[in-house]
Amino acid sequence: MTTPTRTTPRVVFLLAPGVHLLDVSGPAQVFCTVGDHAPHPWPLTYLAETPTVRSAQGLTLQAETDWPRLTRHDLLVVPGTQVGDTDPTGRFIPATLDRIVEHHACGGTVVSICSGAFTLAEAGLLDGRHATTHHHLQDRLAAEFTAVTVVRDVLHVSDGHVHSSAGIASGIDLALHLVTERLGPSTESAVARDMVVYARRNGQDAQVSALLRHRNHLDDLVHRVQDIIDARFTEALPLQELAEAVAVSPRTLTRSFTRALEMTPLQYQQLLRRERADMLITAGVTVEAAAHEVGFEDARMLRTLRRRDGR
Repeated sequence: MTTPTRTTPRVVFLLAPGVHLLDVSGPAQVFCTVGDHAPHPWPLTYLAETPTVRSAQGLTLQAETDWPRLTRHDLLVVPGTQVGDTDPTGRFIPATLDRIVEHHACGGTVVSICSGAFTLAEAGLLDGRHATTHHHLQDRLAAEFTAVTVVRDVLHVSDGHVHSSAGIASGIDLALHLVTERLGPSTESAVARDMVVYARRNGQDAQVSALLRHRNHLDDLVHRVQDIIDARFTEALPLQELAEAVAVSPRTLTRSFTRALEMTPLQYQQLLRRERADMLITAGVTVEAAAHEVGFEDARMLRTLRRRDGR
């Protein structure tokens, strides 16, 4: 295995007493599985203020206590903890909260799962930002931290380099979203398939990605063609080549694809390109650069597709 470069993100999980196991293990499995589909694995570190942390489910976890040297490429993840009638804040000492803020200030990515949003709010990172948390805690977050705009009924929210999820299993969705941002939708789709979960990328507007929206049919032929397009959507994929790959005629492929998805293979490929380009543009990439990144020769077609969809 090749040695990871320092632009390869390290993922650091910051654990507090009463941490929910799935808030840790779900995203950790996503980031661990990246190593099967990317040039370099993403190293995982489990960090806490004490060497052992008892989880909400009764399992005791071991953790490091010395903070690693983080860079702007790294992800700092704060999983949720068992709350009930107790205060979700005060789970970390002020020095730990300062470390979270410092990582964000240097350009690093900070992530909360479930009630972990209260830690980010306590640190001041959510002031003036949009964020979400578990639906049982949304009113509480909005009442205790009035500078935070709480977004309801979504799986996760991204605001700058600060990401928050609704909690429990939605941490997997947010982790997949972060994989998409770094490595693209084809890698995300491969990771999701390995984990036998949906390839979701729900954002603030609760939209579901094309990778999920157009996989709810039963046509195996079309699924196989979608697998090819998902993995190579930035390349030129002539209809004849796709048809030969699944041993049917171009006419049969077009008819089957249109019946299952109500669009042609080319239209599906353009949809994947446009969605990936939209993510790049939202992250600050120019339209021209995004167009080249997703396989268009220039930005004209991308602009046409975005205008058609009201972008």
